[in-house]
Amino acid sequence: MIANLIQLAAEEEQSPLVPPGPELLIGAIAFAIVFFFLAKKLLPNINKVLDERREQIEGGIEKAEAAQAEAQDTLEQYKAQLAEARHEAARLRQEAQEQGAALIAEMRAEGQRQREEIVAAGHTQVEAERKQAAAALRQDVGTLATELAGKLVGESLEDQARQSRVIDRFLDELEEKAEATR
Repeated sequence: MIANLIQLAAEEEQSPLVPPGPELLIGAIAFAIVFFFLAKKLLPNINKVLDERREQIEGGIEKAEAAQAEAQDTLEQYKAQLAEARHEAARLRQEAQEQGAALIAEMRAEGQRQREEIVAAGHTQVEAERKQAAAALRQDVGTLATELAGKLVGESLEDQARQSRVIDRFLDELEEKAEATR
């Protein structure tokens, strides 16, 4: 089939499919010049630009990965700090509750102690007033008893020593009778 085409081309003056030889040679030289120019000048510049872009993209990806790793580390640190702060808050809350309970117990003990002091002071005061009243009553009863005894006996019991003995004896007898009736 190729042979038929060549024969046909030779028979005709010029075939539209096959260019004339000098044109083919000029076309091949022009193609070689363009190819050489592209291979030596334009292609290295294109490769250089593509390499720079690839490096920028890879650098950007590496930077993004580094930033993401840093953000993850920061997030972990924040989470750790938050957990630590929560733990510290729980510890402080527990300490405050313990201190509050201790303070309440201390205040109760102090209140109990003050109450006991007040009660003891009241008992002491009541006892002192009872003794004072008993002494005043003893003296009044003694005076009345001396006057009554003086009227009964008919003589004056003005002597202090005698009066004291009579009063003491009379009061002792009254106390014995009071204890016996109980």
